[in-house]
Amino acid sequence: MVDVSVSIVVPCFNHAHFLNEALQSVLNQTYKNWECIIVNDGSPDNTEEVAINWCEKDNRFKYLYKDNGGLSSARNAGIKISTGKYILALDADDILHKDYILKTLKILQQNPDLAIVSSYRKFFVGNISNVTKTYEASGNTYRDLMFENVLMPSSIYRKACWVEVGGYDESMTKGFEDWEFWISILKRGWKYKFVEEYLFYYRKSKNSMLIDTLKNHRITNMEYVFEKHNEIYLKHFRNTKAYLFFLINFYRNSEIKTKISLEYKIGSYILLPLRIIKRMLK
Repeated sequence: MVDVSVSIVVPCFNHAHFLNEALQSVLNQTYKNWECIIVNDGSPDNTEEVAINWCEKDNRFKYLYKDNGGLSSARNAGIKISTGKYILALDADDILHKDYILKTLKILQQNPDLAIVSSYRKFFVGNISNVTKTYEASGNTYRDLMFENVLMPSSIYRKACWVEVGGYDESMTKGFEDWEFWISILKRGWKYKFVEEYLFYYRKSKNSMLIDTLKNHRITNMEYVFEKHNEIYLKHFRNTKAYLFFLINFYRNSEIKTKISLEYKIGSYILLPLRIIKRMLK
């Protein structure tokens, strides 16, 4: 029996309608030494039916059911039963380029100081031919991630690092859990790297978890991360202060613009009858 090198963990909650595309992109990988663990996070849709079909199609696919506990909990559950030396956490609505594992894993295996390898990515709507945006990130240490998560959740990393930091933080149920996870790893001295090719397709959705997080939970999540890893934010106090004042000014200016815009709309609405009467009198 060949030892599995890469364990792909695919949590699924209410995304059964996208799951086939994600798993097909796993099956299409030019790198073949993988297992794929589909974690049903208590999903009320037909996730189980879709997952079992894939397990019957190829024995490298495995299925795990658990009560709903959130994305971090689902990832941790899948990784706990994984056998690979390297982990790839793939969201159920995203798609891998056929050479994703081949090219990222090669870099990771050749560089013992690297914990994580990622790639450039494309954002799409509907299908991967409908690309709406591309993203080319950079950096290599925790300092490049302190104020913005440039690494995508589906980066490939060493399972030993997951063990080292105690897995994903399961208390973070409102997003940013991958950002916190990367910081936990990298602040210990590990580095990361990007393959400078578009090897990943991120599905954009109006109702995605990321949209909800940015809209409703961004500040709360940031406060949690800053507090949990306060030693690095205090160490780089000037940068932290500059960023926080930038945020304050950003939100203040946004509020001023919104207020001005609202007042203008209300004023225009109130004055509309007067303008109509004026035109009639002319």
